[in-house]
Amino acid sequence: MSDTDQASDKVHYICQTYVQAPGKAGGLKVDKLLQYTTAAQAQERAEREARSDHCVGADAYILIEDKSSGEVGPPEFLSRHGTVPEDVD
Repeated sequence: MSDTDQASDKVHYICQTYVQAPGKAGGLKVDKLLQYTTAAQAQERAEREARSDHCVGADAYILIEDKSSGEVGPPEFLSRHGTVPEDVD
């Protein structure tokens, strides 16, 4: 990737938590979606959230956004804790 390409990308560090979806056996629902400035912050929060009583699982991941087009690539997982969705598209 050239310097010009890299300059058009924005990196998002995300912690996403899950709770049990009401009325769905084994179903999950996104509870919190938190953005951080570093990968370490997102990972630490996911670990902490996954240990809490109300949360069944948490992901920490990176999203790369092409600032020129606004398109966002697929998530690149940093860590996954507890019960999390298998299919992430």
